[in-house]
Amino acid sequence: MTGGMKLDEVQQAAQEQFARQSHRYGRGHILENVEDVRAGIEPLGLLRGSRVLDVVTGVGHTGLFLASLGHDVTLADIAAPMLERAEEVQTRQHPAEQFPYDDGCFDLVTSRVAPHHFSSPESFISETARVLKRGGHFLLIDGSVEDDHPEAEAWLHQVEKLRDPSHHRFLTPCGWSRLCEAVGLNVLSATLTPFKQPDLDWYFDTAATSPENRKKVLELVVHAPQSARDLFRLGEENGKIVWCWQRLTMTAKKH
Repeated sequence: MTGGMKLDEVQQAAQEQFARQSHRYGRGHILENVEDVRAGIEPLGLLRGSRVLDVVTGVGHTGLFLASLGHDVTLADIAAPMLERAEEVQTRQHPAEQFPYDDGCFDLVTSRVAPHHFSSPESFISETARVLKRGGHFLLIDGSVEDDHPEAEAWLHQVEKLRDPSHHRFLTPCGWSRLCEAVGLNVLSATLTPFKQPDLDWYFDTAATSPENRKKVLELVVHAPQSARDLFRLGEENGKIVWCWQRLTMTAKKH
């Protein structure tokens, strides 16, 4: 549990948002497809029975998949209703920026499609390095923006913040790499892949975006700079707005 820990403004917003929207993240959600997790851990050679921590697990798609492979998994989230939907393994409620675990106790720490909500990615990475065993691994999967595209990055930040005010920021691959290297995590791989959004209504409904903010997002789409249109493949198909967010899969190893 959070144990009365004082949450900062960003953490509080994320806790409230995902407590309200937990019902939208279960069966049938696009995160139920864990092939990205399978591909991410395959090169790591993780031994069966390894201790795994999945940070901001949501309803547990990633962690439950890892448990099915025979690993000893702990699912952690800031929102209790999320954890109530992942009852098959050990769960702990706490922020991503402060872990209640001993040093060097996990073989793998994962976080998938969540770090853009963290109030301090620096603290999250520092805590990840602290709880990993020497030689342990870190797997990050999250939205990102290709390095050196500041205009498109700024546009995307506006869109995401309007869609879901609990959004904090996307980091570029170089941004995550710098944080990892600063705390002794050697980046093994960092790959960006396009991730096509189902449609704009799904995108809004998942976050319960207000009608006012939906209109603002649509205005941003209409007036998107060419750099954003090119980078995110923004366009129309069958009368619907379509685009591809960039998903980063990064692995790192503790020295």
